[in-house]
Amino acid sequence: MSNEKTPKPFPSFKTDGEAERFVDQADLTDYDLSGFKPASFEFAKKGAQVNLRVPQPLLDAVKTKAKAQGIPFTRYIRMLMEQDIAHR
Repeated sequence: MSNEKTPKPFPSFKTDGEAERFVDQADLTDYDLSGFKPASFEFAKKGAQVNLRVPQPLLDAVKTKAKAQGIPFTRYIRMLMEQDIAHR
């Protein structure tokens, strides 16, 4: 028999306080974290602007993709640019 435990489903919380208390007290190795997505945080000040003219269908597609990820479309465009630069 295996000694591996089946991970518990990660609970949902109604407030940040509930989540903070849970993380302070729980052993996260007991929980299934496979559904989590990496998060990135922006700390650098944005001192430059870009103005682009693009076909409306392209902009609509970008806005749809951004909405599916739950982020503003301008942040989505910046994320794509950052990913492209990072892979070179």
